[in-house]
Amino acid sequence: MKIHEYQAKQLLAQYSVPVAPGKVCTTPEEVRLSASEFCGGGNKCVVKAQIHSGGRGKAGGVKLAASPQQAFEIATSMLGSTLYTHQTGPEGRVVHKVLVTTAVSVRREFYLSITADNENAALVIVASADGGTEIEETAKTHPERIVQIPLSPVMGFKRYQAIRTARALGLAGPLEKELTSILSALSRLYVDKDCSLVEINPLVETDEGHLLCLDAKVNFDDNALFRHPEIVALRDVDEEDPREYRASQSDLSYVSLDGDIGCLVNGAGLAMATMDIIKGFGGAPANFLDVGGSATAEKVKAAFEIILSDTRVKAIFVNIFGGIMKCDIIAAGVVSAASELGLNVPLVVRLEGTNVDEGRRILSESGLNVIEASDMADGARKAVRAAKEARA
Repeated sequence: MKIHEYQAKQLLAQYSVPVAPGKVCTTPEEVRLSASEFCGGGNKCVVKAQIHSGGRGKAGGVKLAASPQQAFEIATSMLGSTLYTHQTGPEGRVVHKVLVTTAVSVRREFYLSITADNENAALVIVASADGGTEIEETAKTHPERIVQIPLSPVMGFKRYQAIRTARALGLAGPLEKELTSILSALSRLYVDKDCSLVEINPLVETDEGHLLCLDAKVNFDDNALFRHPEIVALRDVDEEDPREYRASQSDLSYVSLDGDIGCLVNGAGLAMATMDIIKGFGGAPANFLDVGGSATAEKVKAAFEIILSDTRVKAIFVNIFGGIMKCDIIAAGVVSAASELGLNVPLVVRLEGTNVDEGRRILSESGLNVIEASDMADGARKAVRAAKEARA
């Protein structure tokens, strides 16, 4: 789960990380009033679009204002507009909120984050003296300028890790002490809130000689949200793919992709293999969708509704291996969903495993135009062919 920059900064502030003051606004008039606290009389403020995406500055989503009136004019143009960044995709993101914050004079910019190190079953501090908007380019062209320092979630943050990070960033004396406090706070936040990423970019040294968080990103492990209702309350569904949000409400594992063959599968491994074999036969999956090993007919129906809501889908491939999940339950859910929703794309079904004969009987007597598949490869081949014919 992702949250907005202003929410991430509020969390960081709760852990005593120094952040630039600011106010979130939803109307140009609110922006004018907020800007009067931060700019004017020679001081500038910043109006920042609040969307779940990086690259906002290059897309026109971060602008300086020299007066409350100028901030008002920027907000009038920005609110309700659609930003297109390298992370939003071609659909972009509509700006519903902006953050008005004070402009800061900066000596140096740094990158600092804590994230998971899956290979070593640990965490890792990632830091660079080349922070700011070009950090991704730095990672590509000068990876040696980005350091990674192991961090144990069991042992916790240690002083020597702060020393190594400070040396990598070229910080000493009081700034090293401030960095140590910030790293300690980030590590506690990461573990306390079951995060998947805590990032400050840029972390800056101000002209006054102190470290300050100018922008932040905090992501959370979806599987741990049941422990954190206070984090769930921060969720902004306007920033999420509507189908992915509906899937989460139905306890389905769904990820939207850019293909045109809808996939309904039980089991994450089989779902991955299904997408691979579709690609192998020249097709493109429209989604990853795992209904789980103990799905009900209602969950299958919800899955079908989500797939059919994607107008790009030209064919659907149902690929089920019945173990805990019984084939007749899947078949009943497919029939119920197709009958109620009005199936208007080719449906390819491969069933195998527990109660497979009953499942096939339910499908054959349903009156639906189902394309039966003898195995996974046969199903993928038929789904790719059906999608191509539908596009023609």
